[in-house]
Amino acid sequence: MPRSYLRKIPHRVRKAISLRWRLGGLLFAVLVIVALPYLVTRSASREAIDAAELVTHSQEIKSITFRIAYVTRNSEAAVYRLLDGDTDAIVRKRTLQLEDEGPQLLTRLRDMTRDNPDQQTLIGSLSTVVNGRLALMQQARLRYVRGDTAGANAAVRDAGELFKLDSLIDDIVRNEDTILAGRLANAERQSFSSSVVLAITALAQVLLLCIVVIVSERQIARRLHAERRESQAVMRSQLIVQAVREPIALLDANLSTLLINAAFRELYGVPAAASSQHLADIGEGAWNDVSLLQRLRDVLSLDRELWDYELTQRTAGGIDRHVVINARRLEQEESDDLVLLLTVSDMTTRALAEREVKELNRQLEGKVQQVSDVNRELEAFSYSVSHDLRAPLRHIAGFAGKLGRHLGDDADDATRHYLQVITDAAHRMGQLIDDLLVFSRLGRGALRLQPVDMQSQVEDARALAESDVGIGGRRIVWNIAPLPIVIGDENMLRTVWQNLISNAIKYTAQCQVARIDIGVERQRNGDYEFVVADNGAGFDMQYAGKLFGVFQRLHRSSEFPGNGIGLANVRRIVARHGGRVWAEGTPGEGARFHFTLPASELAESFTQARQ
Repeated sequence: MPRSYLRKIPHRVRKAISLRWRLGGLLFAVLVIVALPYLVTRSASREAIDAAELVTHSQEIKSITFRIAYVTRNSEAAVYRLLDGDTDAIVRKRTLQLEDEGPQLLTRLRDMTRDNPDQQTLIGSLSTVVNGRLALMQQARLRYVRGDTAGANAAVRDAGELFKLDSLIDDIVRNEDTILAGRLANAERQSFSSSVVLAITALAQVLLLCIVVIVSERQIARRLHAERRESQAVMRSQLIVQAVREPIALLDANLSTLLINAAFRELYGVPAAASSQHLADIGEGAWNDVSLLQRLRDVLSLDRELWDYELTQRTAGGIDRHVVINARRLEQEESDDLVLLLTVSDMTTRALAEREVKELNRQLEGKVQQVSDVNRELEAFSYSVSHDLRAPLRHIAGFAGKLGRHLGDDADDATRHYLQVITDAAHRMGQLIDDLLVFSRLGRGALRLQPVDMQSQVEDARALAESDVGIGGRRIVWNIAPLPIVIGDENMLRTVWQNLISNAIKYTAQCQVARIDIGVERQRNGDYEFVVADNGAGFDMQYAGKLFGVFQRLHRSSEFPGNGIGLANVRRIVARHGGRVWAEGTPGEGARFHFTLPASELAESFTQARQ
């Protein structure tokens, strides 16, 4: 465009055209600054990701190759251990590891190397060797089952001699290392190229930024003056916005209002059109507190802060409110005048809630006292049962014995039978009293929580039950799964296991071969569910509700002795630990008793440490 033509254009229009060109150039520079690094970085990132994937691919092929060698040798070692007489279930499982994992690993390795004919050839040879060794190991296990130990050993030796594995593994790994080295070199070249491009891009960015700064400097200088004039007003507006949820006020050095928000006006009834007022004149004397006003002056003059000053004020509508006042001094950047930021928090609701809590605590203390009184009464009752009721029973049993000795040989069979019934009834009554006292103590004693090893508990309870019940020549097959560590009262949980295991032994007395299974499962909420199952007498499910009642029995004492208190103790102990207990059964086929206990992170850490 000729200069003579530009002179004829008005100054305002020329300025607008110049501004438009500058804006266009600025937008183009920003676009280049943002887009160019993005494109370069994206390309470099894609190349780096591709190179990393190729490296990962090679590492995975080597890992699978080593895994095949490990699985093959592990299975052969397990076969040797089996031939040496180690019949452990884990060893048997290891003998099948190659059969379970070998085909899948070979297929996966073959799929991952389809782009490399040399590797495909080696993997084909490896597949032949692995399948040959697998066939000979299967033959060795078959001969072992048939009792031909020598033939089994020969088959395993033939597997190692006829089908060499190490050289094939080394060739596959060597080829993959060669491929990996090439890929790493290619990735390094790509990384160097990307670095060069990024360096050039950075230089271009610096140049464009310098141009942008120079062009924008004049515009920034023009705006600084206007921003300075508006800074004080903006600062005051920000102070108001900081605490819009609470009544706030901004006061000057004389404690007169500069700004108050809508919440402050509403709380103290200040008209919207009211001008600056002294704080003491607001709210019909709500702020006319000499101590508070002096504290606010100290905040201004001594630069102190007033925190959580509690006060009862009469606010708008004549309502007395419990408020908490906070205040701090603020300094303005372009002025020496001091201002005070005052915030008010209405705590009336919280004060009422605190009074209600105190009243509830007083009532709770009364309830606790009542419970203590009841516990003392239960202790007195237990003492009475333990001492006062046992004395007559001892007299009955003692005098029945004396009467039997007094009659001597003169007593006929009926008399001796009657005396025996009296003695047995007295002993049974004494046992019932003991069981009832135990049941009462289980409900009142404090829980002594600690880590409890359920595996040890079961083993101890099993040994104790076998010695107490007296299994004689009976055959009992035990199946006890690994059990965790839980948090609970060790003595109470021991009682649970003793009752459940002794019941299982007792109610399988009529079985030729008794089977008792003890296991554990995890519920969806993480709790442990323990199970004690047997193949004994069982019970009818329509009477399952009576199982855990005090002195409730579903079988006659002549069939299975007992007092009917054991399962009631189990239910009470489990309930006190936050769990529940239930049972399932079929007459003549056995019963399953379940109980749950909450899991905890502490107990799981102990269980993991034990494993």
